[in-house]
Amino acid sequence: MRLAVMGSSSSIPCPNRACSCYLVQSRHASIVLDLGSGGFANLRQLVDYNHLDAVVITHMHADHFLDLIPLRYALKYGSLRRHGKLDVYLPPSGERMLRRLVSAFESEDSRVDFLDEVFRLHAYDDRKPIEIEDVQLRFARAIHFVEAYAIRAQINRTSVTYSADTAPCDAVVALAADTNLFLCEATLGPCETEAEPRGHSSAREAAQMGTSSGAGSLMLTHYGSSISPESLAEEARRHFKGECGVADDFLQIVVG
Repeated sequence: MRLAVMGSSSSIPCPNRACSCYLVQSRHASIVLDLGSGGFANLRQLVDYNHLDAVVITHMHADHFLDLIPLRYALKYGSLRRHGKLDVYLPPSGERMLRRLVSAFESEDSRVDFLDEVFRLHAYDDRKPIEIEDVQLRFARAIHFVEAYAIRAQINRTSVTYSADTAPCDAVVALAADTNLFLCEATLGPCETEAEPRGHSSAREAAQMGTSSGAGSLMLTHYGSSISPESLAEEARRHFKGECGVADDFLQIVVG
C-alpha cells in the first residue's frame, strides 16, 4: 500500500499546499480520500484522473470535498476518457448537501444531471465495510461540527487509518487499532485547546490517540500556515513512541 499526501492544509489553504486530499494506492486500486480545494491539481501530477477507482469524502466541509467540481468538469470535458462513471462515496447526509451546492450551476444539457452524468454517488454506512478492488474501507463516526467519519483502508494486514476532522474520539481510536499508519489531524497546533463543542485535535491529542490505538506510526496533518511542522512533531513525540512525522503535499510513503 502506498499513501501520497495531495493536500495537508486546514480550511485556509497554505501557500503551495492544498486542502485535505490523500491518495491510497494498492496493486489494483487508486482511491482518493477527501478532495479539498487544490487537491485535484496536485493529484493530477501523480495519477491520471480517468484511472481513479473511487473518491471517498469524510465530511461535507468545503476543504474536504470542493474539488469534486473540477473533477466533474475534467471527466466530462477533459482529454482523458474513462469507461463508466466514477464511484463517489459520501457520508449519509452528503448527497443532499452536494446537490444543493451544484444546483447553482446550470447543466450544459438540461436532459442530464450535473453530477450523475460522470459520477455514481453512494452513501456509505459506517457499520458496513466497502470493498474497492483489493482494498477494504471501514468507517467510524468522528467528533466534529458536522457529520464526519474516520476511514481505515486495509489490504490483508496492512492498513492506513485517516482520522478526518475530529476531536479526541474513542471510536476513531478503536478504528485505528494496531494500524500501520495513523494519519491524524492536528488543527489546533502543538497543544492548544478549543471551547466546547469540540471538533478538532492538537498534536498532543493526536499522539495520545495514536498511542491508545497501538498504531505503528503517526503522521500529523490538517494544520495551518502559522503552525510549524517542527513544533507539531516535537510535541507529538513526547506522547507517541513510534515513528512520527508531519504531512506535506507530495509526500509519498510505502506502508507495511
